[in-house]
Amino acid sequence: MKKLTTLLVIVMLLPVTLLNAQDKGKDKAKFKEYEPGYYQNVILKDVKAFRQKENPVKKKESFQMDQSGMDLPNKVTDYKDHTYWHNPTTSQGNTGTCWCFSTTSFYESEVHRLFNKDVRISEMFTVYWEYVEKAKGFMETRGKSLFDEGSESNAVAKIYKKYGAVPRSVYSGLIGGRKFFDHSQMMKEMRSYLQNVKATNAWNEPEVIATVKSILNRYMGEPLTEFDFEARHYTPKSFLKDYLRLNMDDYVEVLSYLQQPFWQQVEYEVPDNWWHSKAYYNVPLDVYMDILNHAIENGYTISVGGDVSEAGFSRTTNTALIPDFDIPSDYINDNARQFRFSNKTTTDDHGMHMVGYLKAKDGKMWYLIKDSSSGSRNVGKDSPEFGYYFFSQAYVRLKMMDFTVHKDALKKYMKKFE
Repeated sequence: MKKLTTLLVIVMLLPVTLLNAQDKGKDKAKFKEYEPGYYQNVILKDVKAFRQKENPVKKKESFQMDQSGMDLPNKVTDYKDHTYWHNPTTSQGNTGTCWCFSTTSFYESEVHRLFNKDVRISEMFTVYWEYVEKAKGFMETRGKSLFDEGSESNAVAKIYKKYGAVPRSVYSGLIGGRKFFDHSQMMKEMRSYLQNVKATNAWNEPEVIATVKSILNRYMGEPLTEFDFEARHYTPKSFLKDYLRLNMDDYVEVLSYLQQPFWQQVEYEVPDNWWHSKAYYNVPLDVYMDILNHAIENGYTISVGGDVSEAGFSRTTNTALIPDFDIPSDYINDNARQFRFSNKTTTDDHGMHMVGYLKAKDGKMWYLIKDSSSGSRNVGKDSPEFGYYFFSQAYVRLKMMDFTVHKDALKKYMKKFE
């Protein structure tokens, strides 16, 4: 009878206990009215100067975590003891080329880490040839392959291997007095042309690729096939081999999701992986974080990609948190991560460069993120935080889906893939 009474008491108290546990959440949120930021006030001013027609900006409220009054490590100086060399932040303008800006920045840091050389590599040389490759993919698949601005970080290595690389001073991709990149009209023209090719069944690849290149040349300028740099003569391929000295086979993609087997190289099943690369090392979430933390704590920088559209992602504080009204941080696991990817609340929408870290008093990691988007620039160009984000460990665990790093950071686990 005593056991039965005790059991009844436990059952009766259980709902109260669960209710109290749910009440522990203290994070708040609010609807925030749309406020024009760096994109509207700076980038679009340059873009509009070259446009005949102006697109109206839609204003709406968004539901955001209220981070006011929170003690956040959102100052670059907070990370000064563990920040690695990287070039100053640069804007991708009005383009969807974050994948290239983040990974180019990563390779610049690799050149410094390995050879102690400081260099600015052209993002737009890579973007130009990626657009050409996408047009070829469109032709080969008879219009089924994605032709858009987005891509993945390993597209940079793919282009380097095939076309080489050049310094930014040799090819900027900016012509006609522009200050910011704007590919909107160029993409519209190329898409319209390719759709016409599809509609008329005019699959003449040499002619189509030549036409796509002529559009690119008009908006971006034609890339050089040889050039002088620091008193030496190079081609794009010899610049990669002899100056940058990077071996593209030394870089790996790390992924963590349940829809493909762990401990295998798999395809990252997102639209921007338009060429269906199956080079991603898929690992459980705890291993994913172990690799990432080992890398950033041991001198490596990392090109990361994932979702930046969450309520806890603030472009006012530049801080990325996971509020407890979404999910308590202790509950973030492989299933929570996959659930959000499967129902498309986690999307593959932005690439950034992780350049430093901070270990908080509670043992949790924070990460310094160099960014090329306009959202990280709302703090004002004179702020030291201009062009940076600050990611919590929970945010990376839940929302950053993949990263690129030197293969040496993966040594501990490589045998499991063999």
